[in-house]
Amino acid sequence: MPRITVPDLLRMKAGSQKIAMVTAYDATMARIVDAAGVDMVLVGDSLGMVIQGHSDTLSVTLDDMIYHGRCVDRGLERAHLTVDMPFMTYQVSPAQALENAGRLVKEGKAQSVKLEGGARTAPAIRAIVDAGIPVVGHVGLTPQSVHAMGGFKVQGRGDEGAAQVLADALAVQEAGAFCVVLEMVPAELAAEITEALAVPTIGIGAGASCSGQVLVCNDLLGFDSRFKPRFVRRFAELETPMVDATRAYVEAVRDQSFPAAEHSFRRRGARKSAKITRLY
Repeated sequence: MPRITVPDLLRMKAGSQKIAMVTAYDATMARIVDAAGVDMVLVGDSLGMVIQGHSDTLSVTLDDMIYHGRCVDRGLERAHLTVDMPFMTYQVSPAQALENAGRLVKEGKAQSVKLEGGARTAPAIRAIVDAGIPVVGHVGLTPQSVHAMGGFKVQGRGDEGAAQVLADALAVQEAGAFCVVLEMVPAELAAEITEALAVPTIGIGAGASCSGQVLVCNDLLGFDSRFKPRFVRRFAELETPMVDATRAYVEAVRDQSFPAAEHSFRRRGARKSAKITRLY
C-alpha cells in the first residue's frame, strides 16, 4: 500500500477533505492507528512527557526522536510520517537545522520534519526545504518555548497576539512549509489563518475550521484519566480496563491459575514418569 505523500495532503486541503493526524511513539500503536485510517502520524517530542515522564519536552534528544521514528515507521503502511525536531536541534543555525533534519529522514525514517516557531524559524525551514526535505510548521503555543510563554497558555487572544500568530503562520508558509500546526489558539483566529493559507492547517485546541486535527494516541484512547485539558476528547476510556486486566493477571499468578497446562510446553518424547538411577 503506498504511503501518503506531501502532494496527497495538499490535494486534501484543496478538496476540503479533513486530515486526521495522531501522535504515536511505537510500532504497535502505529500499526493500530494506521489500520484505523489516519492520514498522518506524528512522532512528537511530547514523548518527553507521555513516555519519559518529564514535565515538559525540553529534555528530549535527537537520538530519542530517531529511535522512536524508526519504531513508528515499522508499524505504518499508509500514513505519512512526520517527526518533531527537538529543542536546540534547529535554533542555532540553518546549517545545524539542515544537518539534524537530514538525520531524522535518513536514520529516523521521517517523510517530513516538524519545527516549532514562526518568523524566527523561517531561515531554518527554508534551508531544510531547499534541500528537498518537507517541513511542517508549528505556531501558536509552542511547547519548546514554555518558559518564555509562562506556561502552557492559549496564544493569540488579543488583537496584537492574534496578528503575531497570523504573521508567524504566513512566514512559515513563505519559507516553504507544506503544512502548519496551530496549537491552542482561539477558534476564530484558526479559521482566519486556515482561510489565509494555501497549505493545510492542523489544529490542536484550535477549533473545527482547521484543515485537520491532531491528538496524542494516549489521550484519545483515555490512557490517563488525570490528564484533562480542554482540547482533548477521549474517544475511549481504556485506563480502567487495562488496570483491571493487569490486576486479574496478578491474582492469577498468585493463586497459580496462570499458567495453566494450555500455556505450558512438554519435552518431546517425555514420559509421564521417569525412573532415576542413582550411581554409587
